[in-house]
Amino acid sequence: MLPPPPAIRLLVPANIRHNSGGNVYNAALAQGLEQLGTAVTIQPVVGNWPVGSKEERRRLAGLLTTGTTAGTNTVTIVDGLVASGAPEAMEEAAEAGHAPWVLLHMPLDEHADLEARALRAAAGVICTSGSAAAEISRRHGLAGVRAALPGTERGPVADGSEPPRLLAVAALLPNKDQLVLLGALARLQDLEWTAALVGSATADPGYARQVAAAVDHYGLGSRVQLPGELTGGALEEQWDAADLSLLVSKVEAFGMAVTESVARGVPVIVRAGTGAVEALGLGAETAPGRPNGAGPALPGAVVELGGEPDERSSEPADGEADPEPLAALLRSWLTDPGLRAEWRRRALAGRELLPGWDATARQVLGYVAPKASPGGHSSQPPADGE
Repeated sequence: MLPPPPAIRLLVPANIRHNSGGNVYNAALAQGLEQLGTAVTIQPVVGNWPVGSKEERRRLAGLLTTGTTAGTNTVTIVDGLVASGAPEAMEEAAEAGHAPWVLLHMPLDEHADLEARALRAAAGVICTSGSAAAEISRRHGLAGVRAALPGTERGPVADGSEPPRLLAVAALLPNKDQLVLLGALARLQDLEWTAALVGSATADPGYARQVAAAVDHYGLGSRVQLPGELTGGALEEQWDAADLSLLVSKVEAFGMAVTESVARGVPVIVRAGTGAVEALGLGAETAPGRPNGAGPALPGAVVELGGEPDERSSEPADGEADPEPLAALLRSWLTDPGLRAEWRRRALAGRELLPGWDATARQVLGYVAPKASPGGHSSQPPADGE
């Protein structure tokens, strides 16, 4: 008989208020763990994370060293956005016998030295994508870094629109590179389409103003909507109207918008060299009879835009991305009914292949409490050994 699962205390950043992938992952993970019979407490940590002030890091150390009692059946997991820039707090917790696990959504490129110290003090590191786990292992020489990919809630199949509707769901942030998407759309004004860029305009108001200005500059005001961040029924309406979604971030550890799209039968275009390619691959068919070397049949496509991260770093390279390859790919999709039908078929097939959040929760529980893990996921090897 398996021992009861431990209680989980999940420390998350209180300063990320928009609907980020990290926030969605944390909430869905907590719900999945609770459905497995695990008690979960989500504890927002106030601070200007990552790094925060000296006083904020001191308070974090206090939370880590006093929130649980050594020897009790409670596991603390800290969001990497909080932990990675606060190595002193992580080291103090480890010295007191309270070393927490770190759930890392994205490498902390600006402070790699702090991140290395913080992760070395952790009980273990769980990344939310295999590409992030491999990068963290390579960058810091860490062994045993695990990966727990995001799950997906299968949504209703999107009806689509006429003319075709393009959808990009991401906060308006420089890394998400909505400007390169608008540059591509500006080259397609001879074709029929509409688009919506759905995401928070308050996460980076300056960049959001640039995006709005680009819509005006290109004369796309009648075609491109900027509705801000949407949730619930309003967001579902956008997904239902979509025929194609796009995630062209410069850096992406995974890209949950990709699997959310495929979960509704909507194909996706993602940027090469990012973790979004891994997300798209979860919905890929390995159909028999494909030519050797052809690779899996993706529910969408991967596009090279230039300005990609250097192969030795997840930092974007200098120089602006070129929107022309994206424009050319979109033109092919918009003008070729057969291609649109094939991508749609692949997305509908990929919808059936996506793992649920129960799989993510079992995997995380298998890492932090393998003896209590239902389903046997604790036998999986670390991501850096794959």
